[in-house]
Amino acid sequence: MARLDYAASDLTGPDGDIAERIRARRGGGLTPLDRMLLHSPPLAEGWNGLLGAVRTASTLAADVRELAILRIAALNGADYEWRAHEPIGRDGGLTDDDLAVLRGEREPDALAPRLAAVLAYTDAMTTRVTVPDDVFAELRDHFSDREVVELTVTVGTYNLVSRFLVALEVGSERDREAA
Repeated sequence: MARLDYAASDLTGPDGDIAERIRARRGGGLTPLDRMLLHSPPLAEGWNGLLGAVRTASTLAADVRELAILRIAALNGADYEWRAHEPIGRDGGLTDDDLAVLRGEREPDALAPRLAAVLAYTDAMTTRVTVPDDVFAELRDHFSDREVVELTVTVGTYNLVSRFLVALEVGSERDREAA
């Protein structure tokens, strides 16, 4: 089970309005992540705006965005995040071989150069926080200033997501077994 009970999905008043905006972004339903966040409606609303922008207002190609998200999920042990994003990544063009690299089952040189640059940048931001100059230079060979900013925000945001999910055991194996 998650470490906290999930908030009710039938909120009313201002909190219900926030839940409705989240449902609208998601296409109708609330996820376990949303229901955990709704314990703090103001934070849930801010989260919804940030994630909506990262997912739908960015110019990053889907394979780039999802490679970063899936790698973060793998590095941080966020299984719920991996399960949610693997189909999106596949739809965005990631292959079985790409996913094997993200899980650490294959070497990064199996990736196309632009994806390998994203992987190295994501790894540095996630595991060391600081990014070595050579890693940044390789990224710059493939991406515009805007794309670098959007990738940096995406990596930072999904590290937040994964840490929230893991710390509160949202959508954990125990949670699924109890359902």
